[in-house]
Amino acid sequence: MAIDRRREADGGGRPLPEENGSVPGAVGGGPAAAAAPPGPPPANVAGAEIQAVPVPPPPAACSPLLLDYDGSVLPFLGGLGGGYQRTLVLLTWVPALFIGFSKFSDSFLLDQPDFWCREADGQGNWSGSLAPSHANHSGNGSIFPPPGLPTPAGGNASECDCHEWHYRIRAGLVQNVVSKWDLVCDSAWKVHIAKFSLLVGLIFGHLITGCIADWVGRRPVLLFSVIFILIFGLTVALSVNVTMFSTLRFFEGFCLAGIVLSLYALRIELCPPGHRFMITMVASFIEMAGQFLMPGLAALCRDWQVLQAVIICPFLLMLLYWVIFPESLRWLMATQQFEASKELILQFTHKNRVNTESDIKGVVPELEKEIARRPKKVCIVKVVGTRNLWKNIVVLCVNSLTGYGIHHCFAKSMMGHEAKMAITHNFYADYYTMAGIALASCLAMCPVVGFLGRRGGLLLFMILTALASLLQLGLLNLIGKYSQLPDSGMSDSVKDKFSTAFSIVGMFSSHAVGSLSVFFCAEITPTVIRGGGLGLVLASAGFGRLTAPIMELHNQKGYFLHHVIFACCTLICIICILLLPESKNQNLPENIPDGEHYTRQPLLPHKKGEQPLLLTNSELKDYSGLHDSAAVSDGISENTTANGMKSM
Repeated sequence: MAIDRRREADGGGRPLPEENGSVPGAVGGGPAAAAAPPGPPPANVAGAEIQAVPVPPPPAACSPLLLDYDGSVLPFLGGLGGGYQRTLVLLTWVPALFIGFSKFSDSFLLDQPDFWCREADGQGNWSGSLAPSHANHSGNGSIFPPPGLPTPAGGNASECDCHEWHYRIRAGLVQNVVSKWDLVCDSAWKVHIAKFSLLVGLIFGHLITGCIADWVGRRPVLLFSVIFILIFGLTVALSVNVTMFSTLRFFEGFCLAGIVLSLYALRIELCPPGHRFMITMVASFIEMAGQFLMPGLAALCRDWQVLQAVIICPFLLMLLYWVIFPESLRWLMATQQFEASKELILQFTHKNRVNTESDIKGVVPELEKEIARRPKKVCIVKVVGTRNLWKNIVVLCVNSLTGYGIHHCFAKSMMGHEAKMAITHNFYADYYTMAGIALASCLAMCPVVGFLGRRGGLLLFMILTALASLLQLGLLNLIGKYSQLPDSGMSDSVKDKFSTAFSIVGMFSSHAVGSLSVFFCAEITPTVIRGGGLGLVLASAGFGRLTAPIMELHNQKGYFLHHVIFACCTLICIICILLLPESKNQNLPENIPDGEHYTRQPLLPHKKGEQPLLLTNSELKDYSGLHDSAAVSDGISENTTANGMKSM
């Protein structure tokens, strides 16, 4: 009854649709209203309709000229031919050497030395305790008695019952962290925790500083990271115990992540499309130069505290970046901070001696019109609501995790994880073998990516990684079974040679997969969230590297299953890479809609007259009106079709 009264008071309520699907009285409110003559409504009518409050018009879209940085702004500033831009690129290369020192310092600070127990009489003669020998090297660095000498009957407990240890450090130092605090036997697990600390700090640092770089800018993150790495890095050298050392190394890794990420983003955003990859690879080569120079630096320093101080002190030079290094102009333009952008453009034109009258496209006048616009900053969380962008980032994160994770599997296989004995019995040979494979991988990336593009190169290296992994897991087991037969003619040496060959190929290709995934993500992630996207893919790479100390902590237990899991991931990644777009010679996306327009293209060009299966950007249709039409169709009866006919 109450419903009927309300319907009568409102003039009969909502009309039902006719059989042809039309709504009666949709304009005037009923037949009476339709028959009424046109004219102004009566002035004094009870229950007059409440007039709708006028909705303010949405703000006008920003000028597309200002958002086309690679096509309009960068050519106006002279591209990479401008002297100021080349100086800034050079300034992003210099710290890569210091970063290389810091990343590979664990190999020297935490290297497990040869150790033995010294007798109380002050002589180093062996009498039932541990004695130095290079013939039987265990996983935790201890040296067991050589054949021919009596083995202690007490087992591990009696072997570790010692009051004074003596060490022979292989990494060129007289003393390192292990020998400083006797991190052997029952305390050996603390070494792996110390290795965790730097990697975990890098992971958290990439995630957090990436989001901060999108919100406050690349330059503040870089400068504050430099200040705090000086504080924490130099304090590491003054550590009084291993707990203090591990804690400070975590914060050192956190700050190092901020430096790595901000420099990577600045380097990408400074370059035009045709030079981004080679400039990034030059920075990688300089970082590897730090890896190659690290043994010589350790031999000169002799003590781990001096080495730590020498690694950190060069970051003092980066304090000058507060004065000489500007904010990323691309990021300022993408976030619509046009007042700061104008000042920086004038600085670029002054440094490059560019005449403002050569501004054919009118960048500066257009900037004057938009200068009052409020900044528009975006967080990486916004990527969740996208259709394609989040998938691309997730695929590259999985690629990065798989590449760096399986790299450790190949490395342990090459070094002989079963016998726990390095194939060369020499620290420097093992170290430079790993560094040489990484260098060869980067050298091979340059022509491959130049010819096949980002997606094609990533696919090729991932296929090589999968083949090396599957052959090592399957073929070597088959060879092992046949080698046990008396008439097979195969020996264990054949299996070892195949294992070494597959390991080298796998390390070569997996390193390229990890490096290329990071670079690919930096290109396809829009400028407004590039810091967050880089943080995610670099953190995934950190998780992959973290598998190495985890396996060492568990004394290589579950090694085979670990390798099998990552081998399966390589097969999944091969399929997912095909879903990625190609960013070679493409402008960087500036905002999220630009990133959404990065659609995948076929790997091979179409034949003449062939119908393409994937649409290009120009052929994509706008489906944004589907939600509006769906809302309008709610008022139509369910048994009425779009053409006005009843459904059967």
